[in-house]
Amino acid sequence: MKKSFTVLAVFLILLSASTAWCDTVPISDATRECLDCHESIHPGIVEDWRKSRHAAITPKKAMAEKGLSLKVSSKDVPKQYLDAAVGCAECHTGRSKDHPDTFDHNEYDVHTVVSPEDCATCHSQEVKQYSENIMSFAFTNLDSNLLYQDLQHSILGKPVLKNGDLVLEQASVETREEACYYCHGTKIEVKGSKTRDTVMGEMDFPVLAGWPNQGVGRINPDGSRGSCAACHTRHAFSMEMARKPYTCKECHVGPDVPAFKVYTSSKHGNIFSSLEKNWNFSNVPWTIGKDFQSPTCAVCHISLLTNTDGEVVAERTHTMSNRLSWRIFGLIYAHPQPKDPDTTKIRNKSNLPLPTDLDGEFASNYLIDKDEMAKRTGTMQGICAACHSDPWVKGHWARYENTIKETNEKTLMATQIMQQIWDAGYAKGPSLGKSPFDEAIEKKWADIWLFYANTTRFASAMAGGGDYGVFADGRYKINQSIMELKDGLDIRNTISGRPEVPSAETKKIPPGKAQKSKKDQ
Repeated sequence: MKKSFTVLAVFLILLSASTAWCDTVPISDATRECLDCHESIHPGIVEDWRKSRHAAITPKKAMAEKGLSLKVSSKDVPKQYLDAAVGCAECHTGRSKDHPDTFDHNEYDVHTVVSPEDCATCHSQEVKQYSENIMSFAFTNLDSNLLYQDLQHSILGKPVLKNGDLVLEQASVETREEACYYCHGTKIEVKGSKTRDTVMGEMDFPVLAGWPNQGVGRINPDGSRGSCAACHTRHAFSMEMARKPYTCKECHVGPDVPAFKVYTSSKHGNIFSSLEKNWNFSNVPWTIGKDFQSPTCAVCHISLLTNTDGEVVAERTHTMSNRLSWRIFGLIYAHPQPKDPDTTKIRNKSNLPLPTDLDGEFASNYLIDKDEMAKRTGTMQGICAACHSDPWVKGHWARYENTIKETNEKTLMATQIMQQIWDAGYAKGPSLGKSPFDEAIEKKWADIWLFYANTTRFASAMAGGGDYGVFADGRYKINQSIMELKDGLDIRNTISGRPEVPSAETKKIPPGKAQKSKKDQ
C-alpha cells in the first residue's frame, strides 16, 4: 500500500510538471491539436518548443516590456496571436495564402517552410534588417554569378578522363545542396504532392525541391530570403544559442572563412572557453562586464550592448555588415564592403562580377566610401573600447589595416605571376574564355587569396590565433605558394625555351585608399 501511494505521488508530481507550461501560458486550440499528435511522433521538436521563450510568454505580455528589454519589434501584432503562446499553428498556419507549400493537414492549412516573413509578424525590424544583409543574398550572389559558379564547379565537379584529358563533369544536385548551398541556402520550390504512409494513416504532403535546408540565403517558397533558424535553431529559437560562437562555426570555420578556428585560438576565445559557464546569454540588453567578459561573434556583429550604467554601446542589428568597414574575404583582394547586399550587380573595370580587378583596383562605384568606412569602424571600435584603452584599440587597428595592405600586395604579386603563366599559354585562362580555376597551377594561385590571405586577415582582425597568421595557413603558406607559383613559371619557361619575362613591380595598395576606376578619374 505504501509503495503504491509513493508511485501515485511521483506520477502526480511528474504529471504536474509536464503540464505546467500549458497551465501558466495559454495555447491556441490549433496548437494543442498539433501537440496531441506530434508530442509522440516528434518528441524532440515538441520538447524543444516547450523549453522555448515562445512557449513561456504570450506576444501581448512580451510587447508590454519597457525600454531596451523589449524583444518584440512589431507594433501591430494581429489580434489572433496576442493572447496565446507562439506555437506550432502560429508559425505553420499563418499567411497560408502566401505559401505555395501550403497543404491540407487534418483540416488545417499548414505550410512546411517557416520563412522570415512569418517571423516578421512579431519581429518586423529584425526581418527588415536581415533583408538588407549580404547573408540574405547568399544564394543569389553565388548562384547568379557565373564566375563564382565556375569556382564552385572546379571544386565540386566530378573529375573524369576523356580522350586523355581530365575534365570536370557537373556535380549532382545532391552534392551541391550539401556542399556550397548548405550555408548559402537552396531555392525551395514545390514540385507537386505525394501520398505517404504515416503512423496516423495515409496523408498527402508537398514535394519540395531544395529541402531540407536552413542556409542563410535560402529562397523560400513564399519568395522571401533567408532562414531565421540558421542562427536561432528551431524549435527552441534560443537566444543563448545564437549568441554563442558555435552557431557561427557551422559556416565560418575555414579555411576560406576561418573565423571560428581563429577565435578559439585567440585571447577572447580562451576567455570564452574558460569562463562562459558563468555568463548570462539571455539578458536583453546584454551588459558588457556583467553578463559576459569577452566578445563572441554576436557581441561584435549583432547584439544590443550596454555598459553597467545602462548606456547603449551598440544598437542591435541583423544587418551584419553595419559594424564592418572592410570585407576581408578576398575576392580576389580584401576591399570595402559592398553598398548593396546583391553583389551580382557589381562589375569591375573588366566587366567581371568582382569587387576588384585582377590588378587590385577596387570597383569603387559599388563599394562603400571612406566616410561610411570610418563610421562603421567607429562603431566597432566603440565596442572594443568598453574593455580596452584607446592606445590598445588604435594600435590593433593599425596592425589590422597593415595586414590588409600587405596581403593585398602579396596577392597582386601572385596574380602577376599567374598572368604571365596565362599569357605564355601554360594554362588556359580568362583571355581565352576559359576558367581561371580548373588547372592545378591555377588552384595554387587561388589558394593564396582564398585560403592563406584570408586566414592571415582573420587572425589580424580578431586579435589572436597568432599561429594562424604565421604557419597555420598564414604568411608562411602565402610566401611558399608564391615561390612555388614562380618556380612553376620558370620550369615551364625552361622546358619551352621561352625567355623569362621580368615581373612587373608589385603595386602598392594602402588600406583605406581604394584606387579610382577610370570612370571616376
